[in-house]
Amino acid sequence: MALPKSIIRIISGFGIGIAALFAMIAGGIPLTLLCLVIVVLGSKEYTQILKNKGFLPSYKIIIVSSLIFALIAYFDRMDLLPLAITLSTFMAFMWVLFRGKQPYIANVATTILGFVYCGWFPLHLLLLRDIGCCEPVFNGLVKHNVSSEGALYCLIILLAVTLTDSFCYYSGIRFGKHKLAEVISPNKTVEGAIGGSLMGIAFCMLVGYFMQMEWYQSLILGLLIAGFAQIGDLCESMIKRDAGVKDSSDIIPGHGGFLDRTDSYILTIPVVYYYLQFFVCNNFIDVLKGLF
Repeated sequence: MALPKSIIRIISGFGIGIAALFAMIAGGIPLTLLCLVIVVLGSKEYTQILKNKGFLPSYKIIIVSSLIFALIAYFDRMDLLPLAITLSTFMAFMWVLFRGKQPYIANVATTILGFVYCGWFPLHLLLLRDIGCCEPVFNGLVKHNVSSEGALYCLIILLAVTLTDSFCYYSGIRFGKHKLAEVISPNKTVEGAIGGSLMGIAFCMLVGYFMQMEWYQSLILGLLIAGFAQIGDLCESMIKRDAGVKDSSDIIPGHGGFLDRTDSYILTIPVVYYYLQFFVCNNFIDVLKGLF
């Protein structure tokens, strides 16, 4: 007898949540492997979605570029990032020019968007996990002395985005009357967005209090997480709607695809990382003085 869809959804969601929780706490190689799984599967879904629009971005270039970005983030060699982006862009042009089935500029553009959106943005989770005062120490490929502060920030994003999404859905069902972005996602409402945002902000304010963050830092953190979680969701919905696709795939039982499950995090993670790095963990004015 087949299990009800709701039970399958709960089981698969719980399993993914436990795996993500373990990887975030462990950091290092486990988190890198989790990120790469998400990047590989998300990139595959992205290229399949774009095929419905008639575009043929290079999945291989997206994956190779993302692997390079992952190594840069894992070994904290941000000085190599401009070179990696330049090489990846060159590879996108060369592949479409000489190996692509359609030598169209749109395929170059969607390939570049692919390794940024599906690769570099979510891989900021590796940078966020290492945020803090201590410098990672390597024994060969194994990273030691990883910041526990970074693990806490990763968990805050995981829980705050989950609460925001959940209360967006509840508030929308209970109070929703005004459409938020009807052309892109007709089921989302202004009331749902407000309800989800309030819950995300309240959670960050509460956690920030126990972490002894300044109240305004916690408030800004909540605003950024709640805002960009919903913007990220809308961006993925825009890509799917433009291509005439409902779900990115059906790989996760009861949930859809990896992009469907991670869209709220794709933009949120880099935004939160740079906010914490420059405005919470370091004084932004001191950072600017160091640059100039």
